[in-house]
Amino acid sequence: MQFFHLLIVFLGLASATLKFKPALNREQNGLNERQSYPYPALTIDMPIDHFPHSSRYTPHVNGTFKQRYFFDSTYYKPGGPVYLYISGETAGTNRFSNLQTGIIQILMQATNGLGVILEDRYYGQSFPFDDSSTDNLRFLTTEQTVADKVYFAQHATFPGITANLTAPGTPWILYNPIQKYGPQDCVASVNAIVTKINSLTDSHNTQAINDLKAIFGLQDLQDIRDFAQTIAWPIGGPFNYPLDTWQELNWYPAYSGNQFFDFCSNVTNIDAPANVTAIDHALAKYTNGEPWPALLLSFLADTILATFWADKTNGPNRSYLYTTCTELGAYQVAPKSGPSLIMNVLQVDYTQEWCTWAFPPGKYNSIPATPDLERFNKYGAFNIQADRLAFIDGSIDPWLDLCYHSTEAPLRITSDLHPEYLITGAGHHWDSYGILNVSAEPLFIQQAHLWEIKTVQKWLKTFPNWKPGYNRKREL
Repeated sequence: MQFFHLLIVFLGLASATLKFKPALNREQNGLNERQSYPYPALTIDMPIDHFPHSSRYTPHVNGTFKQRYFFDSTYYKPGGPVYLYISGETAGTNRFSNLQTGIIQILMQATNGLGVILEDRYYGQSFPFDDSSTDNLRFLTTEQTVADKVYFAQHATFPGITANLTAPGTPWILYNPIQKYGPQDCVASVNAIVTKINSLTDSHNTQAINDLKAIFGLQDLQDIRDFAQTIAWPIGGPFNYPLDTWQELNWYPAYSGNQFFDFCSNVTNIDAPANVTAIDHALAKYTNGEPWPALLLSFLADTILATFWADKTNGPNRSYLYTTCTELGAYQVAPKSGPSLIMNVLQVDYTQEWCTWAFPPGKYNSIPATPDLERFNKYGAFNIQADRLAFIDGSIDPWLDLCYHSTEAPLRITSDLHPEYLITGAGHHWDSYGILNVSAEPLFIQQAHLWEIKTVQKWLKTFPNWKPGYNRKREL
């Protein structure tokens, strides 16, 4: 693949964010001498269509769009590498912490590198079109997004930097857990309440279901799946969740959202006031007099409407949903059997229905009946491998089983050329965050960051050997 030949890829799958939580109060100590913050936005004229001969993108568009990027040259010295951090499914401005105290800052300081954040197409202010209709979204694909990085590495410029930093002459470097690892009293409580709710839906007890929805203030929701999705928000998903969940927990308090633990405190509180515990008995008549302890979730009132999903306005939720519906899949569903944190009515067909609402057929483009996973997995799926492609995951990341270290993936052995690292006890995105003094970090994060530094330094030492024109057989 051309992509892997032109870029060194430091792929932090533990950092593959699905829902970004804006940073809270930042620590400013030691930042006063750094480059001014926030960073000025630069743009590159990015081709809308990198594949003008592919029938997949007809009719083709021979044009460009303004793709934003930001850079930090605080530590840069001539000959240093470029660290490219992809903003993912959020605006590039939401990733500044990586340049200030996170993994990019750590690597820049260790290797005299230049740090860059590139905003992905169809996110932030990097939209090719004025709206996100089904037709206009046809250029939002994995291969187009990958090609953006190649083009950027070959054409990007950095004001104030006189050296030629384009690839390939300069090294470019990219950067069922809740049930298992969540607080077990909380998990058990949620399992128990979900089991009771499932018993009502399985028995098709209309009155009981209506009473249940009314207790949550969600009596206007006609589809029981909308109700199930809404009360699953504190757990996270499926797909849409406006609260901080397990995914938003972080080792660094300034970037951690702790609403998940607030939720757990509620559902395990043995000293709740009487007006709250009274709710626990409201549905006992439907379960042979057995109370529903811990039925004291926050009353959430929201309606999942087809008109909301069909809104063509440019925005990150619509862009991410399109990728989910067309290539990624990764639908979140209840297990077929055993303990569950979400109701069993949440299955693949529910999320697929959102896709149908959101993306009606256009003149030139329509979404597949189900996600075309081969478009995403053609790069290797669980067997993906390329020289100097590192994989870093967190063992308690809710998305672990979609990552390199999935329990379904084959066992691999790490090496300098094909390195991999599983951060035991780490969650989603945890290796992205750091503090200016790595030695003061918690040991398990410190060790991960030191491993990342060492891995990159090994690559850089041999860079002259693997630039184009070098006979790589001598390296193997």
